[in-house]
Amino acid sequence: MAGNIVEITDKNFESEVLKSDIPVLVDFWAAWCGPCRAIAPVIDEIANEYHGKIKVGKCNVDENPQTPSKFGIRAIPTLIFFKNGNVVDQITGAVGKSQISAVIDRLIA
Repeated sequence: MAGNIVEITDKNFESEVLKSDIPVLVDFWAAWCGPCRAIAPVIDEIANEYHGKIKVGKCNVDENPQTPSKFGIRAIPTLIFFKNGNVVDQITGAVGKSQISAVIDRLIA
C-alpha cells in the first residue's frame, strides 16, 4: 500500500471508517481484477492530493468478505465514500480521476 493509504479489513473497518473524524474513501478491490489494477494509480494520486482532508483505504474483497457483503458489493472496483460513518456516495467501475475528485470536493466543501 502507498504511504497515505490505509489497509481496511473486516477487523478495523469500524475504527478506520465508521469512527473516522474525516470523510473516508474505501476502494473495494481484488488482486485478480484488471480494472482494479487500472484504477490503483489514480487512488494513490488522490490519497496524496487529499492527504489530511480525507482518509483513503483499500479493502481486499477476497481477504475480507464480511465488509463488502455488508455494503452489497457485487462488482469491483467499487468506491464507497463515507462521512460521519454513513455512506454518502458510491462509484462502481474504473472511472477517471476527475469523477472521483468531484465527489471528494463535495464531501469536504
